[in-house]
Amino acid sequence: MEVIADLQLHSRFSRAVSPAMTIPNIAQWAARKGIGLVATGDWTHPIWFREIERDLEEMGSGLLRLKTQDVGLKTPFFMLATEVSSIYSQGGKLRRVHTLIWVPTIEAARKISAEMTKRGCNLMSDGRPIVGLSCIHIAQLVLSIEPKALIIPAHAWTPWFSVYGSLGGFDSLDEAFGPFANNVYAVETGLSSNPAMNWRIKELDNRSIVSFSDAHSGPKLGREATVFEIRDEHVMEERDQHVISYQDIYDAIVKPSERDKIAYTIEFYPEEGKYHWSGHRSCGIRWGPEETKQKGTTCPVCGKSLTQGVVQRVEALAGRSEADLQISNVQFPISNGKTIQMTGSEKFPNRPPFVMLVPLQEIISECIGSPVASPKVQGPYSAVTDALGGEFAVLLEASIEEITKIAGDRVAQGIDKVRRGDLVIDPGYDGVFGVVRLWREGEEKPLLDASKEQLHMF
Repeated sequence: MEVIADLQLHSRFSRAVSPAMTIPNIAQWAARKGIGLVATGDWTHPIWFREIERDLEEMGSGLLRLKTQDVGLKTPFFMLATEVSSIYSQGGKLRRVHTLIWVPTIEAARKISAEMTKRGCNLMSDGRPIVGLSCIHIAQLVLSIEPKALIIPAHAWTPWFSVYGSLGGFDSLDEAFGPFANNVYAVETGLSSNPAMNWRIKELDNRSIVSFSDAHSGPKLGREATVFEIRDEHVMEERDQHVISYQDIYDAIVKPSERDKIAYTIEFYPEEGKYHWSGHRSCGIRWGPEETKQKGTTCPVCGKSLTQGVVQRVEALAGRSEADLQISNVQFPISNGKTIQMTGSEKFPNRPPFVMLVPLQEIISECIGSPVASPKVQGPYSAVTDALGGEFAVLLEASIEEITKIAGDRVAQGIDKVRRGDLVIDPGYDGVFGVVRLWREGEEKPLLDASKEQLHMF
């Protein structure tokens, strides 16, 4: 059984998050996308924690489910997941690292939050609280209370707030987590890197690479996700649903096997992430890796240091070249006997492959020339996801003929372009999202440039 999981998101109690990010709405959007396992997000926040207890019930498997199941499509399970922002000094430098924490029980979450409060953390301040605890202290605190907790560096390459970040991170997990580095079994790619970039880092050779959305609103769920292959299926007679457990996910990450493993990840185009290339937003400077090598890291306009892009940072820490990976396209089997084109490594064939997608609403938006949030986009989006079983089923599995019948030839053509990688990409830099377009100059274009919708906060 394949389970699509998005295990990093935020509640409405986090900064710059939609007020509509409630448990029922998260469940509805996860179902609409085709996500089978979704994060609660933000369980360190006291009010959100009460809402988790109000709206969800533990299943005895380390996961939770809605007390009310009516979301219109297949109801997802929930995992207790939160993110903390550690800001502290170490080695004479200011460190800023975001860390994901997953636990299997509400009681473990309650105890960890209580201990963080005892250590001076103001958990009421934000859904993703800023704490003065180091990565080492976070790991020690969490694992002393819940040995089966998973501690995963979030968006590992973001310049400002990540474990490898050029402006607030470290050069290695050993440096960041000290004696607990061996308890860090995975890193999360973030929007500006993909698995292949992470495969170049030798200390990640024996660690899993996972990807999640970090969604601040419902429509952004699943813009990145991890697909787990869980072989041991059970059926709940009460609700006739497959049951997976926290232990299944833990095993797939910590000690993958034929029974439990990561099948593949679903990726945002990293060029679309807002820190892919180096540059200065205010000065209009955007340099790719080769240009940065030639011209250096100083802005020619203002004379200050450029914000180092993820590509450049990976290059600085990489222990092998991109050519060493022997990247290739592979036909990967998915459900219903179908295959889809993914990216894998011939040098490291045991690494799960990945597929790069464009969110369906963005595809429809460009195809019909209307903003993402407009009724002209939402109508066909709802129709095609209702008819074909969710967004991922549309993007990955449905035939072009099926899509054409429901959404029209133009949208079907756009999805086909995404599947073939026939895109135009303008890389992001220094906080500016990149832009992915389906049609090149000279090709038929929509009436509006809907790509500007990507600049929205959520």
